[in-house]
Parts: sequence; structure tokens; C-alpha cells
Amino acid sequence: MTRRPWAHRVSLTAVSVAALAAMAAPAATAAPAAPAEAATAHGSSAKVDYATWQKDCQTTMDQALPYLKARIAAAGAGERQAVVFDIDNTTLETDFGFSYPQPANRPVLDVARYAQEHGVKLFFVTARPGILYWPTEYNLEHDGYDVSGLYVRGLFDLFKDVAAYKTAQRVDIENQGYTIIANIGNSATDLSGGHAERTFKLPDYDGQLS
Repeated sequence: MTRRPWAHRVSLTAVSVAALAAMAAPAATAAPAAPAEAATAHGSSAKVDYATWQKDCQTTMDQALPYLKARIAAAGAGERQAVVFDIDNTTLETDFGFSYPQPANRPVLDVARYAQEHGVKLFFVTARPGILYWPTEYNLEHDGYDVSGLYVRGLFDLFKDVAAYKTAQRVDIENQGYTIIANIGNSATDLSGGHAERTFKLPDYDGQLS
């Protein structure tokens, strides 16, 4: 994968850490509240309940894992398999992990670990800006993900449609000779545009989760 040179020159500076902290700041500073009513997949004005979110994530990963086991077992000779993941509220608990490093989304991590332990490469495609490349890579690896490639948005990508940007990154992964056997995310922009054999959508409760 060709990584953007300017992104690689960014060190883990105070501004990078501050940017990550800012992502969680509203929830981190909020006063403790009574448990909210759980949102449903059909939409709700209530805040998303963590336990419900984890249960719904597990339901989706319970569908993904049997597929991945079968697809990995059926790999053709010399086939280089890859799985592509979104990051926020997919691989990491962005809206619930009010610390750095942010915790892994456990149902997704379990599936990712199975894949990586069976020779599948993990690629991460995020709408996060390039300045967050290094802290994001560290966070993922700290939580147990083997990062074969991390795509963040460069300066000109910030002006592109997110779905088109993410599709282009999957094309780049394919151009490296990988077969993307699964694409996992929590938003339609993570999954639209093709260039993956199967897609698995985690809940975002009509956009309540980023």
C-alpha cells in the first residue's frame, strides 16, 4: 500500500493527542446520567445503550464469523485474503471509550483475531484525518489488531464524498493483489461501492453513532 508521505512524518504530538481527546470530550465531561432507554435498529430519539449496542454488534459478528471460517477454508491456491474494517464504533468503542487508547469493540476484535490468526490481512479505512494516523495505528495495535494497512484522509480527501473515498481505498487494496473477502462497518458509507465479496453492517441507530 502506498501511504501518504506527509501522514508518515506526523509524530505523536500534543496536537494529535488533543484531537483524539476532543473526539470524546462532550461525553467525557458530561455529568453521570441515569441509564438511557436503548435505541433500536428502527431508530429512537433516546441515547444508545451500551449493553444493547454490544448485543447488536455480537449478533452481526455471529453472522460474519461462520462466513469467514468457510471462506478462509475455501481460499484458492496463492489467494491473498483481506478484511477491511471501519474504525469509529466498528473496531473501536469511539462513542463509549472515553479514554486513550480507546477500547476495542470486543465482538469485532474476536472476529478480527480469528481472521488474522488464519493468515488474513486486516486493513482499516477511516474518515479520520491524516494527523491522527500514528495515534490511531497505535490504538489499534495496542488493542490486539494486526494492522496490515491503515488509510486515513489526506488534505484533498477531506473534500471528497466519504463513500467514494472509502471505495477508492478498497480498490487500492485490491490493486495490491488482495481479495477482500469481507468489509465491516457501521455506516452505509463504509460499505457502499462494492469491491468486497460480503459486507456486514454494525448498528448505527439511524446515525446516532458516528
